Formats: sequence, C-alpha cells, structure tokens
Amino acid sequence: MKQHELRPPKGAKHSRKRVGRGNGSGSGNYSGRGMKGQNSRSGGGVRLNFEGGQNPLTKALPRIRGFTNIFRTEYSVVNVGRLGRFPANSRVTPDLLAESGVIRNLNRPVKVLGRGELDVPLVVEAHRFSGSARQKIEAAGGSVEDKR
Repeated sequence: MKQHELRPPKGAKHSRKRVGRGNGSGSGNYSGRGMKGQNSRSGGGVRLNFEGGQNPLTKALPRIRGFTNIFRTEYSVVNVGRLGRFPANSRVTPDLLAESGVIRNLNRPVKVLGRGELDVPLVVEAHRFSGSARQKIEAAGGSVEDKR
C-alpha cells in the first residue's frame, strides 16, 4: 500500500448540507431551523458561558487575582549535581554547559542551584548562584565567578 492509495473508510466523509435551496431538497422552507424562536433567527443563540439564566460557573468561582510580571527574568537553571560530569579543575562556562547539553538556550542567563552533590573542584562561571550552590562548589575546592 502506498500513501497516495490511502482512502478514508466508506461512509466516513459527508458532503456539506446545502440548506435553503427549495422544499424539494428536504432542507428548504425553514432550512432545518424549525419555526420561530431565538435559534431560528440570524445571529440567534445564547452567548458562550450562558447557563439559562442561572449564575454561570465562571461567575460563581472566585476570581484569580494578582498579575504577571512582564519584566521577569527567565533563567536556565542548572543544579550542582549536574556539574559533576566535568573533569576536575575545569572552567565551566555557559557555553560549555550548552555544548554538553546541560542547558538548551544560551539566550537566557544561567542560574546555578544547590540540588545534588559535587565532589570535584571546578571554576563555575554563571550569572547567578543560590547560597547553597555557592557553598557546595567552594566546599568541593572550587570557586564561583559571577558573570553579570
């Protein structure tokens, strides 16, 4: 079987219903909209979220407050435990982290967090460090350099 030979199963495809084309077509006269009423008129029907006059769920639930800070800085986060893969006394830069696949995006600043353990001394260069990450890197005999 080839891709151009694929067909939907019989009865799966329906042609569009052409309404308002005379009574002989079966969908003339009222065009399948019944007689009078809100849904028979053009532009008729209830608005989204309408529940027949009862208080809609979206009004009954409490509103979500607060705001989104549009100036927020998104960091590429690296935990200390992932730095153990580098050889001892090497200089770990954001470029090296991207090359080794630890971070994906070089457009974001790098922040090092303290989850995990580190037992090799490294010179770590990043934009931000958490307090515990700084302690663990220095306890392993390495050093940190802020790249701001």
